[in-house]
Amino acid sequence: MTMCENSTKAPMDMKAYIDQAEQDLLHTYNRYQIVLDRGDGVNLYDINGKRYLDFCAGIAVFALGYHNEEYNNALKNQIDKLIHTSNYYYNVPAVEAARKLKKVSGMDRVFFTNSGAEAIEGAIKAARKYAYLKDGHTDHEIIAMEHSFHGRTMGALAVTGNAHYREPFEPLIGNIRFARLNDMDSVLACVTEKTCAIILETIQGEGGIFPADEEFLTKLRALCDERDILLILDEIQCGMGRTGFMYAWQRYGVMPDIMTTAKALGCGVPIGAFLMTEKVAAHSLAAGDHGTTYGGNPLACAAAEKVLDLFEKNHIIEHVREIAPYLEQKLDEMVEKYDFIETRRGVGLMQGLIFKCPVAPVINRAVEKGMLLINAGTNIIRFVPPLIITKQNVDEMVSILCDCLDGMTAGE
Repeated sequence: MTMCENSTKAPMDMKAYIDQAEQDLLHTYNRYQIVLDRGDGVNLYDINGKRYLDFCAGIAVFALGYHNEEYNNALKNQIDKLIHTSNYYYNVPAVEAARKLKKVSGMDRVFFTNSGAEAIEGAIKAARKYAYLKDGHTDHEIIAMEHSFHGRTMGALAVTGNAHYREPFEPLIGNIRFARLNDMDSVLACVTEKTCAIILETIQGEGGIFPADEEFLTKLRALCDERDILLILDEIQCGMGRTGFMYAWQRYGVMPDIMTTAKALGCGVPIGAFLMTEKVAAHSLAAGDHGTTYGGNPLACAAAEKVLDLFEKNHIIEHVREIAPYLEQKLDEMVEKYDFIETRRGVGLMQGLIFKCPVAPVINRAVEKGMLLINAGTNIIRFVPPLIITKQNVDEMVSILCDCLDGMTAGE
């Protein structure tokens, strides 16, 4: 078959694409039965042209919405110039992205990765190397939080506080102790002379949309300062403006020693980073200790650089602070309306409705009615929409969701 003949071949229908995917792809995802084709603003469209209001943004990734012309053009321009060189050489987008990321985070040093999980791996390595250089020992311990989620790689799994994720892949890296979020006594019970780091999500995502308390973070910071323990904050999902601050810890003024970021950093192009203070950088990872072939490549960093530019130009943080109270109000009204919804929990445009029953049937109904939602556990609907949503988008979401909920009972 010639190239011309192949290009005129009629596309498959939705079911055919799904059937083909199930034959070819490893079945590690239970996907919704949709083949998405394109996006525009806060809407996605499947290959049949059906529109879906998107309130999950690719799991808190597409902060700027779909088909942003300036973002797309920045990527197209970089593709025409240079896509990859390796880290044997410098490239301008990486230098510019690092400079701008330092500015918005207040951190001192940046290492670009390909994902959030890789950023966690790097943060763990940096913490262990920091401790090793102090005493030459290799038996240091890390304190993580119950119900946390940090990624699927072996190191990230080791500090993920859900045994269901860890058990099939053990043994993982050792010397991990688990405390409870917002329970300082449980943290103190885990601290030993071997503790080198404490890692937590500033707001737990997969674990149920649980924000860390200001008092808890302040006490953690004081403990870490007193004992020369490194505080690692995972801002992969809750960062990049989602809470009305570029990073959620900035809401409390409790700066970490190491921070991870990803997801909306590239708004769809795979990129993550771990950042650290100069003190940690000077006494941890050195040449040869850590590396990545693709991390920090020109294309990914061009995406991150443009995202950071557009956040400033389009006043994204200010917009989140303006629209989030309206979303909270509408979700609170739903809590009052339906007796099978227990409460709302969250910060900014990272919200959860906690149900007394499983939410999968509700999410499936929403898909049928043209809206995309995701869960955070079996009984929580998570709302992490593009940060550009309007009050009209919130109203449409509420209308569709109420249509899905009307007639439900607590046992459904």
